[in-house]
Amino acid sequence: MTSAVPTRGGLRLLVIQALVFSLFATLFVRLYYLQVVSGDEYQGRAAAQSVREIVVQPTRGLIVDDQGRPLVANRLTWVVSLDRTVLGKLPADERKILLRRVGKVIDVKPRRIEKKLLSCGAEDAEPGVCWNGSPYQPVPVAQDLPQEGAQRLREQPEDFPGVVVAQESVRAYPQPFGINAAHLLGYLSPITEDELDTAEDGGDRSVNGASVVGRAGIEQQYDSWLRGMPGYQQVEVDSMGRVIGDEADVAAQPGDTLVTSIDAKVQKVVERQLHEMITTARATRDPVTGRNFVAESGAAVVMEADTGRIVAMASQPTYDPSVWVGGITKKQLATLYSEKAGTPLLGRATQGQFAPGSTWKPFMTAGALTHGYSTDTTLPCSSSFRVGNRDFHNHESAAYGNITFAKALEVSCNTFFYRVGFDYWQQYGSDADDVDAKDPLVEEAEKFGFGSETGIDIPGEAAGRIADRTWKLSYYNSMKKYYCGIADKPQDADTSDFVYKFSREFCIEGNKYKVTDAVNFAIGQGDTIVTPLQLARGYAAIANGGTLYAPRVARAVVAADGTVVRRIAPKVTGRVDLPPGVQGYIDEALQGVTREGTMAWKMGGFPLDQVTIRSKTGSAEVYGKQSTSWVASYSDDYVVVMMISQAGTGSGASGPGVRKIWESLYGVQEDQVRPARAAIPGTVPPGRLPSFRADGTILPPAVDPRASEDRD
Repeated sequence: MTSAVPTRGGLRLLVIQALVFSLFATLFVRLYYLQVVSGDEYQGRAAAQSVREIVVQPTRGLIVDDQGRPLVANRLTWVVSLDRTVLGKLPADERKILLRRVGKVIDVKPRRIEKKLLSCGAEDAEPGVCWNGSPYQPVPVAQDLPQEGAQRLREQPEDFPGVVVAQESVRAYPQPFGINAAHLLGYLSPITEDELDTAEDGGDRSVNGASVVGRAGIEQQYDSWLRGMPGYQQVEVDSMGRVIGDEADVAAQPGDTLVTSIDAKVQKVVERQLHEMITTARATRDPVTGRNFVAESGAAVVMEADTGRIVAMASQPTYDPSVWVGGITKKQLATLYSEKAGTPLLGRATQGQFAPGSTWKPFMTAGALTHGYSTDTTLPCSSSFRVGNRDFHNHESAAYGNITFAKALEVSCNTFFYRVGFDYWQQYGSDADDVDAKDPLVEEAEKFGFGSETGIDIPGEAAGRIADRTWKLSYYNSMKKYYCGIADKPQDADTSDFVYKFSREFCIEGNKYKVTDAVNFAIGQGDTIVTPLQLARGYAAIANGGTLYAPRVARAVVAADGTVVRRIAPKVTGRVDLPPGVQGYIDEALQGVTREGTMAWKMGGFPLDQVTIRSKTGSAEVYGKQSTSWVASYSDDYVVVMMISQAGTGSGASGPGVRKIWESLYGVQEDQVRPARAAIPGTVPPGRLPSFRADGTILPPAVDPRASEDRD
């Protein structure tokens, strides 16, 4: 019997069957491994891929004035965002078509959209345009989309995969009474990568990659209170990134409201008067140069004399703070920094530094009466005073004979104060190389806080400068190489005679504190510079008897439910102790400036017997420029300071505006004062905070606030 031998075809069939069985066996083993052995792990991964976490930005807190009027609020706007996860799954040509289609709806070029979608860590990322948030968060590419555009995108999701359209809250500026207040309020911009890293390292969960943060003004100073706490929303999505359900929500917590000491009605008057005085100066002929005054910038401050609270503060030129909302263009940013445009981003009240001119003289009087001089002292007010081989003159070379300090302040006699500065230089500092020589006038200026920041709750404040011996030596060491480089070369056509001569003198003896430096210091000229805010604080110290305050814009932080979280009390930073009778003597002398002196011609008819106004005018001279106009004034309640650069005399250019501000503060109409001191309801500093109701309405403080509560 012979055995059966498989044919070639049968053998092939057996091999195929064995291969099929082995493949099935492998498949069953793999399925068993995935579903049984590793089932829990992969089930978790699948769930994670279908659930996405979306950050819900909080509503930023309001900023209101002392009556509860919103200075900065919020508004809802349609925001278009693109989900990069969905876009990444699209073929390149479909992605281009989608971006082109979206761009037509939102009026943004596809190339611009691509830049917005780039992460800020990418090689071609453009700062301020790139996305700094989570890679899983939809990227905002447009806001303020019209209603019809938003509806089109929302109603046709099949044509716009990965496009998210939602209403979000952005900053709004109600501008009560038409005020601007840009330098007070500040602005917002996206958080930087370094700031986010710092926050994460410190455990700060109030910010994320999509946050905006304060960059200037009180938006920056009180950012941590205003920003609130983000919420988080977990949603289920399909393979195309479309939301198909909600998983969980953590509600965002709105930011706190900041109540300020600003009174919008006073702010309106201050801004208007500053603008009008600048406009008038530009249309006025300068008798010295024969040209119209340039009047390129100015500032004004209204401060409570006995607390340091800021009631109003304005700066020119200014800008529209809403320009930052939704992102600023390169052209807009360049304009804000442009010198040709007047550098609008620079707040002159706190950052502008100018020679104080004759507004400096009350502080020099305090120094003299504290260090050897008396109220009975008389000195010549001659038309000129010779120092070395140079004559220093009075304004228009006026002469008044032998006069007292009070009369010298009233008529603003330069030669009187030249003599005081010259006398101290002879007594203590005739050695021009002695850096440590005593200088009573410098010491007094420092006691009044000049040469250092006031401590106002607005970032970026300038410190000013007291040009004493130490500063002059330091400046010489830093600039010696530059000026000696000019002096060591032959004069060329690009170097003026003045610059060449100055460079030669500076190179040889620029470190020496000469008698000319001392006499210039005594009248607020030379290299000493102050900010308008510093000057206001100095005059407040004269008004209140010697207390220096850190100026404050904020009064309180209030939670969304109306609870007062924090009261921001006045802060004392120093004390000026004057000999008995000196403060009263200066006070009375400055009354004379208003009644009979350099400010009198602008205050005619003002009821000074009912409202006592003390003032000092100043015209600071800077080489190559027109005079800077100053008026510093105060009452029992307020300090009002106005400065206009290159505008002429103090009372001539700034005086009318300062008078209008005083009239608004005290209700002067037809040379009469209204009862209760305030013509404009609300200009009397309130003792209570506004009331915040649950429905969002804000009520002003009580009608008679001073009677029931201290002033915080």
